[in-house]
Amino acid sequence: MTINEIAKLAGVSAASVSRYLNNGYLSQEKRERIAKVIAETGYTPSSQAQMLRTKKTKLIGVIIPKIDSSSISQVVAGISELLSANGYQMLLANTENNTKKEIDYIRIFSQNMVDGIILLGTELTAMHISLLKELPIPVIILGQYSADFSCIYHDDYAAAKAMTSLFIKKGYRQIAYIGVPENDKAVGYNRKQGFLDALKQVGLSVLDEHLFCGDFTIANGYINAYHLTEKTPRPDAILCATDTIAFGVMKALHEQHYSIPMDYGIAGFGDSAPSSILSPGITTVHFFYRESGVEGAKALLSLIEAKTPARFEKKLSFTLIERESLK
Repeated sequence: MTINEIAKLAGVSAASVSRYLNNGYLSQEKRERIAKVIAETGYTPSSQAQMLRTKKTKLIGVIIPKIDSSSISQVVAGISELLSANGYQMLLANTENNTKKEIDYIRIFSQNMVDGIILLGTELTAMHISLLKELPIPVIILGQYSADFSCIYHDDYAAAKAMTSLFIKKGYRQIAYIGVPENDKAVGYNRKQGFLDALKQVGLSVLDEHLFCGDFTIANGYINAYHLTEKTPRPDAILCATDTIAFGVMKALHEQHYSIPMDYGIAGFGDSAPSSILSPGITTVHFFYRESGVEGAKALLSLIEAKTPARFEKKLSFTLIERESLK
């Protein structure tokens, strides 16, 4: 079925059908006749023809560091919701926390006709920045601050500072920290720095042997919690850079028959579903992940339509969720 055939069946010109398909001016009578024929025939405009006319593919490349993450799945759900509502489709690329794969996917998307890219970055290297600056299409960074590109990110530093202050308010003084590599500026560096600064603010400090670093896994929390219980002096609380790490800590402490929160207080970040159903429930930070996805997609579409300046930034807030893992 072609535009000419639709025009013949509707008793209008091909130009009228073209105006209808592109939301141009048309009398209500002609609009209704064309709509009736399209509904009866099931006609779908050629996506290739539309692309040639509009210079847009209606495709957005979304690059994520891992697919089996509660926080990332919420962000992706928000992106998908907004894009679908605006007639766009999402091409999802999972890099498995591999920086080289991120670079490869940026190149692939830039060469394969997407209208824009949303990057959920963990690390923005010099190579990332150089490559992104060369892109002929808009890009949005989610989850990390960038001085070079439009970005929407969470206040990880203030969240960690607020959570550490809550530990102190509850009476904990020997607080250990299990984090992730600091090349991840948001989760690795900012959360740790917020923790350290909150202690310093009230004249407290953390022993070097109470600071641990590992990957974004339950195993990181589990193994390092065992190390912490062997330390002298023993910490009375453990702040974890993510809820997932906190799950590992809780398992290790339960196996050694420690009481949570009396022997150890525990908290994490992310407000993932298990944190509310485990016993005791884990005190955590709620970040607005889904909203960041919606806002990121909305911002990218504005850049595509040139409705906003070349660069902007937005820092999202957070909420402390108090549960039974603290006294």
